[in-house]
Amino acid sequence: MGIFGRMKTLIKSNVNDIASKAEDPKKILDQLLLDMQEQLNAAKIQVRDTLADQKRLEKQYADAKKQAEDWEKKAMNAVRAGEDDLAREALARKSHYDEQAAAFQSSAEQQKGLVEDLKVSLKQLNTKIEEAKRKRNSLVARAQQVEAKQAMATTAQSMSGGNAFDEFERHAGKIDEFEIEVQAGAELSQTTKDQDLEAKFAKVDAMAGADDELAALKAKMGMK
Repeated sequence: MGIFGRMKTLIKSNVNDIASKAEDPKKILDQLLLDMQEQLNAAKIQVRDTLADQKRLEKQYADAKKQAEDWEKKAMNAVRAGEDDLAREALARKSHYDEQAAAFQSSAEQQKGLVEDLKVSLKQLNTKIEEAKRKRNSLVARAQQVEAKQAMATTAQSMSGGNAFDEFERHAGKIDEFEIEVQAGAELSQTTKDQDLEAKFAKVDAMAGADDELAALKAKMGMK
């Protein structure tokens, strides 16, 4: 698989799934973006090397074409000088460089087409990476929200399943019972005080009655 094939596979990774399942989504996404950037840099190098090959082929084509033109001029000079044999040799050399120039030209045109395709692919990959970078913060935020919800659900479950609320209600019941006991004690104390007071007044009344009876008895007996 070429560099662009690997790059496309990397881009198509299910980033949302990674963010939702990873223990540290931010770390995973940052590493993924780093891998993407490294692959992109490698792809840029490949495009650069391919373009360099195109330029090299174009230069070889230009050199071969110039050689063909130079040998054609030499053939002409040989003809003017009456040197037909030299002219034939020069034309043979020209034909050789013409063939080289045609081969270099064809290769250069093919290389140019490949370079253009690679440039388009490189641009598309760069766009996807930039999109992934923009999406990264949103994915991290979503992952953190999921973690928060999971933590809350776990806490609620542990509280309901671990008798935390039952323990709370048990202590609340104890407080209610203590409050009732305090109120009952206060009422009992007040009742006792009231009874003691009534007893004292009853004693006073009894003594007052006894005094009246004693005075009546003394009066009956003619005593003061």
